[in-house]
Amino acid sequence: MEFVCIEAKTFEDMRMALELLKKKVEMLSQRHLPKRLNKWLDNQEVCAILHISPRTLQSLRSNGTLSYTQIDRRTYYQEHDIMRLLGMTGCRRKSRKESEG
Repeated sequence: MEFVCIEAKTFEDMRMALELLKKKVEMLSQRHLPKRLNKWLDNQEVCAILHISPRTLQSLRSNGTLSYTQIDRRTYYQEHDIMRLLGMTGCRRKSRKESEG
């Protein structure tokens, strides 16, 4: 085992610097915590929200219009990405019941 001797003041300065770093990391993690807690939607939920078919959803993924994450064989989308897409396309298409009425 190797020992390193340092002055008490140097040790105290290092301890305070580590404490400051710890506080900054905690502050940053709290600031970004809500971003990690976004709601994730699956294919079925996204198709229902956007009133599109699964094939259209596949096209949106393929051409890069909609970002997604795959876990195992399931595909998930962040809710804010779906809302952004709705905002880009204007208002949602009317469902058949709405257009018939």
